[in-house]
Amino acid sequence: MITDVIFSFQIFIGVFLFSIEVKCEIGEHGYCTNLDGCNRNEIEENLYNPEHHEKWIEFKSQISQALLDYKPCQSQNCSCFTQLVIEDLKTFQHIGITRSMLDKAKDRGTKYQIIEHKLYREPLCLFPSRCSGIEHFILKVIKDLPDMELIINNRDWPQVSRHFGEVLPIFSFSKTKEYFDITYPAWTFWEGGPAISLYPRGLGRWDQHRISIDKVAATYAWNEKQSKAFFRGSRTSSERDPLILLSREIPNLVDAQYTKNQAWKSDADTLGAPPAEEVSLEGHCSYKYLFNYRGVAASFRFKHLFLCKSLVFHVGDEWIEFFYPALKPWVHYIPVSSTATQQDLSKLIRFAKENDKLVSEIAARGHQLVWNHLKLSDVECYWKFLLTEYAKLLRFKPQLDLQLISI
Repeated sequence: MITDVIFSFQIFIGVFLFSIEVKCEIGEHGYCTNLDGCNRNEIEENLYNPEHHEKWIEFKSQISQALLDYKPCQSQNCSCFTQLVIEDLKTFQHIGITRSMLDKAKDRGTKYQIIEHKLYREPLCLFPSRCSGIEHFILKVIKDLPDMELIINNRDWPQVSRHFGEVLPIFSFSKTKEYFDITYPAWTFWEGGPAISLYPRGLGRWDQHRISIDKVAATYAWNEKQSKAFFRGSRTSSERDPLILLSREIPNLVDAQYTKNQAWKSDADTLGAPPAEEVSLEGHCSYKYLFNYRGVAASFRFKHLFLCKSLVFHVGDEWIEFFYPALKPWVHYIPVSSTATQQDLSKLIRFAKENDKLVSEIAARGHQLVWNHLKLSDVECYWKFLLTEYAKLLRFKPQLDLQLISI
């Protein structure tokens, strides 16, 4: 039950005493249910509430602190995400981007040029559908872009290590803190994602998935969802094994199974069990708790899970895409260590089950951010801002390379 509560409390700062009165919507757990309307003092009240000194204090205190630190994004454009552009490009702020740098980088990605608002690319693209997905967004904003030359990596792995080699301006869709790559929105927002039996042409069309998943999500009220953790995916990383094994041990707590991938040869590749059938993204929405794991790099699944209005458990904080920094642990999702054991996973899931209203609020905030701020128009906006800022750093005037083809 949500009620309007007026309360006051005292804060000591040095020798001064302040008395503050706050009005805020408080849920049954004593947490703010409408974050945009929350006062920091109200969250501090929750943080130091004696009722927190109980079984789940470890997690509840982290939620309170995260809400206290969080500043909701109010923007109607892509500025929720553009801080990453500034961080990615600061490496080149003083040294600039030279012709020599791009010549050295050309073997690590696909060469593109924008000349007089037209797009050109080298003839050979290693992954044509990925190039097509990238080009879709550049062409959407090209009328507003200056001339430039750039190298876009469309492989899964980033290219510019912080620990060895030269610092080169290469665009990659995903990276960790160990890389200098410049992050761009993945091709999968339009096309070129993983191809499985359910999506034989590859995962893409984020705009269409937003509609189809939202339609199914609307048929499952929170209380009608199954109170189980859920995961389906291939065994691309052993980080997934503990959840699979926990599911086999406690099936009423977790439904997690491995599916086939292209490398599958026997049941040994699915941890000693027959491969499970794949489940559509819409099919995830009947479960309250959805697990996201990285694959070779960041998972294309991640953004889709929030559309179900379920609670997302995000495993590992190493790999990011351009929108990840705007999603905050304990505010929008439950963070899980990439080295979590079966016991660790069981504890987190049981916390969610025993604090149903509290975690439903996290699920709602996660859905709200992705739904409101990660539209195709936001992806286009990010591309425009990224390429405009990048072009400012070029220390040469691009001339059309006649070996390139027009897109």
